[in-house]
Amino acid sequence: MRPSKRAPDELRAVSLERNVARYAEGSCLVKFGETHVLCTASLEEKAPPWLRGSGKGWVTAEYAMLPRATAERTRRESTSGKPSGRTQEIQRLIGRSLRSVVDLGQLAERQITLDCDVIQADGGTRTAAITGAWVALHDCIQWMKSRSIITGNPLRDHVAAISCGIVKGTPVIDLDYAEDSTAETDANFVMTGSGGLVEIQGTAEGKPFSEDELLALLKLAKNGIGNLVSMQKSIIG
Repeated sequence: MRPSKRAPDELRAVSLERNVARYAEGSCLVKFGETHVLCTASLEEKAPPWLRGSGKGWVTAEYAMLPRATAERTRRESTSGKPSGRTQEIQRLIGRSLRSVVDLGQLAERQITLDCDVIQADGGTRTAAITGAWVALHDCIQWMKSRSIITGNPLRDHVAAISCGIVKGTPVIDLDYAEDSTAETDANFVMTGSGGLVEIQGTAEGKPFSEDELLALLKLAKNGIGNLVSMQKSIIG
């Protein structure tokens, strides 16, 4: 039995709330159980320097955890002068995931930055961030279209993410911290609404996992992400 009493293929309670930040062009408060992440999308009327003259735009992300997102206060990374390796890895993952479903040419030379701030952490912060950031990105693009900043739709598909792992020999989906900290195998899956794989991160924390176990995790992820995409579709109408 899982600590949360969920079935192996059962997600935590998930919610997506739009328009939660007054000034952002797009925003979403995403909750995966007790993991809560505020995602905001900000439009800049200029591309990064390396894209100047290319006619293409850019989508990027920044990720941070509030000091009391965890059981004990963690120091703000801004006070140390640079983000940690973990933070850099996660924000690059979020950016790659979102760019996989965006036609950057249709943005022209503009940049959209997704800020993903973890308010409360209980495992799966990066997967929640990706899922909520897509909603914020969608609303930012709709904001641009409503003001005739762009005419087409650069957003080609949905993207969402979920964690899966092997806990006490059983493949399970959407690990909370209690499971994540004891899992023999821990993996994150990012997929599009049409079922395309964007990224798989998998690590054997204990004994190596087999091909059959990997396929079992992939099956769980595919079904779970299908449910998350359905939630995205429902909330945007």
